[in-house]
Amino acid sequence: MPKTHAFGTTLSWNSSIVGGLDNIGGLDMKVDEVETTTHDSVDAFKEYLPGLIEAGTVPLSGFFRADDANGQVAMMSDFVARTVRTGVVTFPASTGATWTFSGFLTAYKVGEATKDGAIPFSASIRITGKPSFAVATVIGMSAVEFSNDVLMMPAFAIGTYDYAVTITNGETSTVITPVDAISGEVITITAPDGTTQTVASGVASSAIALSSNALNVITVTISKANCAPKAYTFRCAVLAA
Repeated sequence: MPKTHAFGTTLSWNSSIVGGLDNIGGLDMKVDEVETTTHDSVDAFKEYLPGLIEAGTVPLSGFFRADDANGQVAMMSDFVARTVRTGVVTFPASTGATWTFSGFLTAYKVGEATKDGAIPFSASIRITGKPSFAVATVIGMSAVEFSNDVLMMPAFAIGTYDYAVTITNGETSTVITPVDAISGEVITITAPDGTTQTVASGVASSAIALSSNALNVITVTISKANCAPKAYTFRCAVLAA
């Protein structure tokens, strides 16, 4: 999966998106160190056991939004009342990733109102208990056929993503038929020259040109909204005479 730009990440507080944020801090989790060194510790080296886990805090910053009744304004009320709420950090849709946690506000600030600047906003959420990290992914391709392959290694499996494929001698192209019966998942085939085509499950692609004197890399990507994609790589070589 390629690196993902952070733009579009959101924080929800009590099921409402908090507006006006330009930075959402990450979860800074730590494990306490419990020293267990004794007089007979080997070679005078200190010994430790892992202790309790702390999930840390989530710092927020951005610009003040007085109209954000269910976000920034609600957070102010929860700060005063010391209310524990559910927070969810949702990363860009292409990742399918979220952090979900319980927490309470430990800091809340509406910043200085200078004559030529936007009013800043900042807050900090203390996480209590164990946060939950989840990644929603596509199911993936269940089968694939090449029109003129001799051998595919290893044999295709939904959870295997890299293959070597030998193509019949003398062939200058191949046709791929991918199978993915999951509703809403999109199949995109990328040819060795970088051109792409989208096909339906069980429908053959148009011809994909192959070089007889090079390794031809074909990628089949399965994607779906709000899910991390899966990419299958097929390294195709045309057999020599």
